[in-house]
Amino acid sequence: MGEDLGFQHRFVAGSDGLTLLLLHGTGGNENDLVGLGKVISGNANLLSPRGKVLENGMPRFFRRLAMGVFDVPDLLERTHELAGFVERAADEYSLDPARIVALGYSNGANIAASLLLLYPDLLAGAALLHAMPPFYPDKMPNLDGKPILLTAGRNDDMVPGEQAEVLGEIYRRSGAEMSLVWMPGGHELTPTEIQIVKDWLKESGL
Repeated sequence: MGEDLGFQHRFVAGSDGLTLLLLHGTGGNENDLVGLGKVISGNANLLSPRGKVLENGMPRFFRRLAMGVFDVPDLLERTHELAGFVERAADEYSLDPARIVALGYSNGANIAASLLLLYPDLLAGAALLHAMPPFYPDKMPNLDGKPILLTAGRNDDMVPGEQAEVLGEIYRRSGAEMSLVWMPGGHELTPTEIQIVKDWLKESGL
């Protein structure tokens, strides 16, 4: 655990060269997704930063103006900041930069979605759990062949279904190997969803 790389974070060393960049949801912290990361890939390095923005005392990765309405200038600034952290952490912990995969939930999934759009070469792939478009790019990034999993709840009152479809279409148009999987519930994570992520990671060859 440390903050010398610009973010309060937790790092757990693995053995197979894969690194999961764990990005928590609103109100989470650097410990929230570590257990999930171990379930998804028991041998991966786990890199888990804490969001720097506070909303009513709850950590987030970027500000929002209202539910589902993002402060885009802040989002862009925080995305650049997070990308710098990932690059520094790769050097500090001797991570393979070609095998860093984001695993983000809700707010964490949204900033991971932004990383893919602004830094298409930073991540080898991403599992975005209950994400929506962070912004609409003027020019599509080159995500050719990059595996991306997007999960969405059919009854999610925080991320409307059409928003998940729009995000998926952005990635398809960018050339990614996009998988959009619908869950029957809402914004919560379920054991079935976790197994889907685990299977996707194994099948993607990351």
